[in-house]
Amino acid sequence: MLRSSSSSASVSSGCLRTVFLTIRVAIQYQVIANDDAIKASYYRLTNPKQQVESYVYDVIRSTVPKINLDDVFTTKEEVAADILENLREAMKDFGYEILSTPITDIDPNREVKNAMNEINKQKRLRVAAEDEGEAGISRQRQAVMEGLRESCAAFHDEIKSIDPKTVLDLMVVTSYFDMMKDLGAHDKTSAVFMNHSPGALEDLAGAVSKGFMTGLPAAPGFAQPMGRR
Repeated sequence: MLRSSSSSASVSSGCLRTVFLTIRVAIQYQVIANDDAIKASYYRLTNPKQQVESYVYDVIRSTVPKINLDDVFTTKEEVAADILENLREAMKDFGYEILSTPITDIDPNREVKNAMNEINKQKRLRVAAEDEGEAGISRQRQAVMEGLRESCAAFHDEIKSIDPKTVLDLMVVTSYFDMMKDLGAHDKTSAVFMNHSPGALEDLAGAVSKGFMTGLPAAPGFAQPMGRR
């Protein structure tokens, strides 16, 4: 077995949409173990390292410009395989066998890296804001439910003949009219009212209660909405 040699190549290339980056490739090669190959490696090639690197440049500069920046990272194994195939075919005539050509690093230029870091930063901030918003809404609903529970309990303690569901319906309808009052206080507010007769208030209370309470844990003193188990 003949001794293997190693080399590395750093190639600057533009990918699709003229984004420039540097790709580093490690190359491992050795002379093929037969007399003809040994003679070819000695007489036909004086600088195998330089020859190997030139083929790497050719493959990268003919392949990478067809690929988007994101795809360069995800398809680097395919690019490395193209380099290996082309080098093996080219260097065989000079008596050399190419053992491996892994891509060890992909380094976009500074402006591109800064832009990528900013995009990732904004994405993380957006996800954090969405999580915080959802948590805030959940806490707000829980606080409202706690307030309703305490109010219903206090009302029921004062007037025993009224059941908690009736108290809850009254509070929901009262909140509804407060909301209507707020809507009317703004001259730029537009609203369409449907099914707004006094006889529909019970249905309104039921619909609002069901929509508000669905998915929340039951609290003592509250009647369960219809359809919930």
